[in-house]
Amino acid sequence: MEWLTAPFEVAFVQRALWAGVLVSAICALAGTWVVLRGMAFLGDAMSHGLLPGVAIAALLGGNPLVGAVVSAAVMTAGVTALGRTPRLSQDTGIGLLFVGMLSLGVIIVSRSQSFAVDLTGFLFGDVLAVRESDLLLLAVALLLALVVSVLGHRAFLALAFDDRKAETLGLRPRVAHAVLLGLLALAIVATFHIVGTLLVLGLLIAPPAAALPWARGVSGVMALAALLGATSTFGGLLLSWHLSTAAGATVSALAVSLFFLSHLASAIRHRRRTHLSRSAAGPVHIPTTRPNDI
Repeated sequence: MEWLTAPFEVAFVQRALWAGVLVSAICALAGTWVVLRGMAFLGDAMSHGLLPGVAIAALLGGNPLVGAVVSAAVMTAGVTALGRTPRLSQDTGIGLLFVGMLSLGVIIVSRSQSFAVDLTGFLFGDVLAVRESDLLLLAVALLLALVVSVLGHRAFLALAFDDRKAETLGLRPRVAHAVLLGLLALAIVATFHIVGTLLVLGLLIAPPAAALPWARGVSGVMALAALLGATSTFGGLLLSWHLSTAAGATVSALAVSLFFLSHLASAIRHRRRTHLSRSAAGPVHIPTTRPNDI
């Protein structure tokens, strides 16, 4: 029992656990729509697109979060604008923004000789360095994400299944798509300094994808995803403490592992149900045709 509780008796690990729980809830709200709409590439592009703003803010001695917000706004506006270009597919526009913003960030970073440590923190985060002010910021971000999710639920739901249906219902799919991008940007900006941009997708995509085969309804997916994310945080911090591994990477790796276990269990359950239904139906008798019946 001490093996389970000893790490969480330390104050900075406790803060890391609370931060992970809050991050898991935020990522569950945004990540569910990312999974349902197949927007994983967009999430990856937006997370890496924060680099220019963070780099400029760091070089000027400002708050990296402010730079991340500016970059996220630019990415959101760019994706929205390019998505309305009839001759350009959305994936192409996202890819161009992804490469452009990442290249700009690398160029800015290359101008500094002392940015390597900051870049490492940007990419991989430092969940064990969470402060009480970070927890407050995450709590505010969670509240905002919850408000947006509740108010936009109907529009997001219609948008996830049929754009034309959303238009027919007067839900303004373009506006809903822009708001959904804003929700995704909020989740990434609020969490990248905790687990890093390379690892934030682990909590953004893996828990909702793992919850999908087991939950009924979008709200159920969100709730189960938040639970799985919190479980990954607890287990990841525990393993990191005892195995001396990187905390953020261990949390994300455990979240991805839970995804594979979930879908493996779902496949086994499906096969068993198929086998039981066939057994209950009994053998299939194929009627034979006699010459006199013709």
